[in-house]
Amino acid sequence: MTGPVATAVMAPAVPGRLQLAGVSKVFGRGDQRVVALEGVDLTVEPGEFVAVVGGSGCGKSTMLTLAAGLEEPTTGTVEAAGGVALMFQESTLLPWLTAAKNVELALRLHGVGRDERQERARRLLAKVRLGRHADKRPHELSGGMRQRVALARVLAQEASIVLMDEPLGALDAMTRDQMHDLIEDVWQESGFSVVFVTHNVREAVRLADRAILMGSRPGHIVQELQIELPRPRVMDAAPVAALASELTRRLREEVARHDESDYFDI
Repeated sequence: MTGPVATAVMAPAVPGRLQLAGVSKVFGRGDQRVVALEGVDLTVEPGEFVAVVGGSGCGKSTMLTLAAGLEEPTTGTVEAAGGVALMFQESTLLPWLTAAKNVELALRLHGVGRDERQERARRLLAKVRLGRHADKRPHELSGGMRQRVALARVLAQEASIVLMDEPLGALDAMTRDQMHDLIEDVWQESGFSVVFVTHNVREAVRLADRAILMGSRPGHIVQELQIELPRPRVMDAAPVAALASELTRRLREEVARHDESDYFDI
């Protein structure tokens, strides 16, 4: 058995840089063998915000799992420099803990002392506009509030790379818009790199410096598009809508090529 084989030269490790070189991922064997990803080369530079869009089953979440080190690639290499934090569609908060205690848990796992972590947790909740709700438990918070607690927990980890797997997919449109502003604010202030997986093409244009379009069977990168619209952006702005329409057209072409029923939102 041969080991992982890289097809691209890895750049030096710099905090915040994420690099996938020649990455493939296969699940199962024989008749059950599924190639989830094949030949993926992707570099995210320190401080860059990259959105990943594509139909269901194109390997977006698998790519994040590999980037986080939760799975090993079948071939290729993955290098994430400076620590990685994850944020999911569900907040994954512990229901018996308050918002503050959920954030404190992340600090505790990083060896922060009790008094310091209590103060830092409340400061982080204030940063995500939840200072008055620090002592509430998850069931007392709205979906958007729970995601803000999850964002505070990400900030507590002080990671150089943040991976977000459709973190706003379950929220209503107004709450989603508010979260766009908040995520952009904390990203610009903290300077970490972001890989943001979404089905919403306009959301990708609203947030990202660069959009990665993925196709499936197997999962691969179809196109990369630099988004050079000035910030701040809004979802309904004409330039955002126009670029989102162009990305949607390209995605439809890819979906039609495979005769798939994948979905994506504008």
